This record gives sequence, C-alpha cells and structure tokens, in this order.
Amino acid sequence: MEMDKMDENDWKYHGEGNKSLVVSHLQHCRVLRLLKFPSEDSAHTRQTAEQAFRHIPNIVDYSKYVMKPLLGEKYVHSGEVVKLPLDFVRQLSLKVQQERPELRCDKVMDTFSGCGLCLPNLTQLPLHHLRDHRPPICVEIKPKCGFLPFSRHISKECKRKVCRFCMHQHYKLANGKWKRLSRYCPLDLFSGSKQRMYVALKNLLEEPQNNLKIFKGGELIFSCKDDAKQQPDLNDLIQHLRPYFPHSNGLYNSHQPGKVVLNELIRVICSALLSGGDSNRSGEPRKVHLSESRPHCEASPFPRDLLRNGNHSLPKDSVLAKILQVQMMDNLDIEGIYPLYKRVEQYLEEFPRERNRLQIDGPYDESFMDTVKNCPTEDDGSVEYAVGKVHQYRVAMTAKDCSIMITFAPCEEDEEHQLNLEKPRFTYSVSILDLDPKPYEGIPHQYKLDTKIANYYLRSTQAPPPSSLYKERQECTLLFHAV
Repeated sequence: MEMDKMDENDWKYHGEGNKSLVVSHLQHCRVLRLLKFPSEDSAHTRQTAEQAFRHIPNIVDYSKYVMKPLLGEKYVHSGEVVKLPLDFVRQLSLKVQQERPELRCDKVMDTFSGCGLCLPNLTQLPLHHLRDHRPPICVEIKPKCGFLPFSRHISKECKRKVCRFCMHQHYKLANGKWKRLSRYCPLDLFSGSKQRMYVALKNLLEEPQNNLKIFKGGELIFSCKDDAKQQPDLNDLIQHLRPYFPHSNGLYNSHQPGKVVLNELIRVICSALLSGGDSNRSGEPRKVHLSESRPHCEASPFPRDLLRNGNHSLPKDSVLAKILQVQMMDNLDIEGIYPLYKRVEQYLEEFPRERNRLQIDGPYDESFMDTVKNCPTEDDGSVEYAVGKVHQYRVAMTAKDCSIMITFAPCEEDEEHQLNLEKPRFTYSVSILDLDPKPYEGIPHQYKLDTKIANYYLRSTQAPPPSSLYKERQECTLLFHAV
C-alpha cells in the first residue's frame, strides 16, 4: 500500500468487535484493523494515540511470537503495523459511520494515532483464479471453550458437568443479551465425532448469535441480526448456497432440497475442521486424545444414547486440535488462577519495578513465550510460578475466544488444497484470527463473572420443590361410612 495515495473510497466497512473496527479494500485482498475507544475518551487525544501505538504492535508481537508457534504457521496471519495518514483515517471514519450497527456506536474509531494493522482478507482466496464464476464462501466460527474444566480448585460441581458456553447462555438470556437460548455446544464441535459436529453446526445455523457468520465474495450474507430479536433467514442463505451444491437439487431427499443444501454446507465445514492432519502408514490421519475431563456436556442436545465412551479424538494437526491444546493450558481454572494473581499483585506492591521483568504488560517476545512453555508443574510458592501460570491462563483465554475462518470455492480436479470430498470439489483455506492478548488486569473480572455464571445457572435450572399440600400422583382412598 502506498500511504501517500490512500483514498477512503477504496475501502468499505467490513465488521467490528468490541475493541476494533475492520475495513476491506475494494480491489486488493487486504483489510485494515483500527482500534476503537469509548466516546468519552475522544477528548483525550494524546492518551488514546499513545495507547494505540502500544497496543497495535503488541497484537502483532503476541500473534507472531506466542500464538503462531502454538497454533501453527499455516493457521496464523500476524499482519503488519502501518502508519496511516490522519486525514485518510478521519475521512474513512466518517464514511463507515453510517454502516455501523447502532449497538456498536457507543465507541468511536481511533482517528488520532493513524496506527493500524494490515492483514490479508481471509474471506477471499487470493490464490483462487476464479475459473469458476462462483465467488468464495467464507464461514467464520467462534467455537469457544471445547473442554470441561478438571482442576481440583473447582468449587461447584456443575462446572465439571456443564460447559461454560451452555451455562453462560442462561446468564446472557436473563440479562437481555440474547432473546433465545442457543443449543450449540462447543464440546460437540470439538468431539471429532461427525455426528456430534453435525448437531453443533446445525444448532449454530439455527441460532448463530455472535458465533457464526457467512460471507460470499467478501460480503456478509448470514449472521445474527443487530437487534437479536429476529432470527436470521435460512431460506435466504439456502438460495445463496444452492449454486455451490447443484447435485442437491434432485439427486436425493428432493422433498426437502433446502435441508440438503445445509447438510452439504455442514459436510464441507466438518471436512475443513478435521483436515490438515499428517498421515500414518495406513493413510489414516493421526488422532490425538486431548481432554482429561468427561467428553460431553450435560446441557448438550445430542442424544445421550448415541454418545460413545472415550475422550476427544481429533486429527493431530487439525485446526480444532491445535486450538483445544492451547485452551487446555488453563489447567487450574479461574478459581485456581485468581489466588496466584493475588500473589503476583502482593509481590508487585512491594516491588513495583519488577513489573517489567515479569513481563506483565509485555513485551510479547521469545522471553515471554519461554515463561509460558517452561512454567513448573508444581507450585513452589514463588512469584515466578504464579506469573507463569497467569501467563498460561491468558494464552488459553485467547484460544477460547478466537475465531476460525474457513474459505472455500469450487475448483477443478488439478487444483491444490482440495477438501477430502468426492463431489463437489472445493479448494479451501483455514485460518485462525482474533488472537489478541488478554489483559492481566481482567483476571478479577473473569473470577467474578465465573462465579455469577455458575450461581445463576444453578438457580435457573433447579426444579421447584414439590408442594407440601399434596404430592403429585399420590393415590388416595375415600371411605364412606353408613349413617
């Protein structure tokens, strides 16, 4: 990109999360990510600019030196820091403002630093030469935590039986975040069982919330509606997808062709999520058993009688296996981490200058990665152990909140990177994004939130006690006495 020739009209609004906004280039396969700040902070231009200059390079370093070695070179795109002309950023902010969802407008785009992050547009396939007229389809999934905690520090038994996502649904529903419960369960997606993965993806399609988005040619065609009251239109999605699965129009199950199209989409997603493993001598992908906890969640809608015994079994180099391995670096749970956080805080009160040596706020370099990888397994009471476990927890939290991008497009027989499907043939790519460092200061909030979620789940799922006046189905006998 030539910085002196930046034109806001070459860019369009792409999407945004809680902390940043993304625009995509109209011609080139590139996106720009820019930070957002609360509206009230816009008066403090110097502080917000300084924050951006610190935070954007931290995101790149964390991705490059921490997440990429853990998740795999082929899945992670670190991007590069760019210094943008301030006039361009201000004009761009005005241009995209009208396209932003109303619920996101409590924050404003950073127009003071000019600091941004340039990344590949993962909704496109840059190496796809489009011999076919059908543009790429991209499925973005935020899978969340794929295992049940097994830490000895856990105080509520429900956390060993019901996953965090399923418990959190009840809390979000009560707080008005969502209008309907999602039946998606991350443990089904991470199970490696195609049956369970099918159920998980079907439930995501029925209630995507902010865990599923689908793009076509870089344009968003399916997601949760802004007001969260309306359900997304599956019929609309089916019409978009029908040209990609032409054999679904009559080969089988013709009385429900729409259902066939969605089944085909799920089959493609499953294939991509399980691909990437190396092979052993028999030609089968190597499997890896990961979870030390029970392999299913009691809140999952998957039929119990169909569950097989055994732990997680995923192809070793699949994107799901990579993510789950990093998530499971949280082997103490927040209930075990919070006392270690307090140990670090107490130490820093006595020795505030040690904050830099312990890399509490970075830099996220090889030294930070060494601390993460080489933390002792047993607590020796030291601050070094506490810091190591806190850093491991933060890395695991990044993996629990990441997104997977699966992009595929029709292709010919001779093209590389094909999905392992007989027909139709698709070339594809799988990437992991949303890999920002989680703040050290957020640990007390996570501890309080965890307690609230578990307590609310226990209250909301407890059956009401039977009435003391009578017991349901209790038999009684009437006695008539002659007068």
